[in-house]
Amino acid sequence: MNPFTIGLLVIILLGLFMLFSFIPVRLWLAAKFAGVPVGIFSLVGMRIRRVSPKLIVEAMISATKAGLDVSTDDLETHFLAGGNVFQVVNALISADKAGIRLGFKTATAIDLAGRDVLEAVQMSVKPKVIASPKITAVAKNGIQLTAISRVTVRAKIERLVGGAGEETIIARVGEGIVTTIGSSASHKAVLENPDLISKTVLEKGLDHGTAFEILSIDIADVDVGSNIGAKLQTDQAQADKKIAQAKAESRRAMAVAAEQEMKAKAQEMRAKLIEAEAQVPIAMAQALKEGNLGSMESYAKKNIATADAESQALPEPPTVDTQEDREGSA
Repeated sequence: MNPFTIGLLVIILLGLFMLFSFIPVRLWLAAKFAGVPVGIFSLVGMRIRRVSPKLIVEAMISATKAGLDVSTDDLETHFLAGGNVFQVVNALISADKAGIRLGFKTATAIDLAGRDVLEAVQMSVKPKVIASPKITAVAKNGIQLTAISRVTVRAKIERLVGGAGEETIIARVGEGIVTTIGSSASHKAVLENPDLISKTVLEKGLDHGTAFEILSIDIADVDVGSNIGAKLQTDQAQADKKIAQAKAESRRAMAVAAEQEMKAKAQEMRAKLIEAEAQVPIAMAQALKEGNLGSMESYAKKNIATADAESQALPEPPTVDTQEDREGSA
């Protein structure tokens, strides 16, 4: 065999290898034997559109074997939109076996919305129990109660798109428990009838606008906490005491300030008196100088002032009883 023939055979083999690696013949044969209506040129087109032919063919085989009416174009569209093709097909198969009405468009919409459509179908068949965290509330008598609930929900397929999730259910149930405990006259009534919480909360229609249907709300545990009412009263008494002390201190400070102010006024008046007394000798000297006051008058006024001062300083003389006074008293 000459070199030209060998080179030609190598080129032909490489061409066949590249052709069969690009054209998924094995997938085409598997689809044919499974009864899936898909052409080989459709598989080549998938490769060109950057769609995984293996994923589409395997999903189509599962759907066809389950008796679902799904086309390759629908699966390609969902794949290109970023959806999970296998999850949608498995959800459709599960819904069909469980007798749940679920269309392809609805399933793809749920999947593209970010929800687990297969889990939603499973929750429609088998309800899910959601455990709420510890919810604390205070009854009217001031006693604190802590409750834990178990919420049994079932997914509603028609409300999965646009419906609220589990977090909303938990938040609404917690709000209902707080309201029910808070409206109870005594914590003993709640402890005696914990099912009162379940009945009251269920009557509120908490599953409205959510993707679930609440089947039951069961109170798993109720614990008694501290006496919040007594604590609040104690805190209020302490606050009132501090306010009264502050007011008393303010009044004391005002009294001290008023006392200091009066002392300052007394000192001011005393200073004015001393200043006035100092002006008297000056005025008398000026009068003597001008001849308006004689020396004898000056001495007389000094004597009178001295006598007045001495009379004020001397004690009063003792009273002597006379004969007449004694006879009158007898």
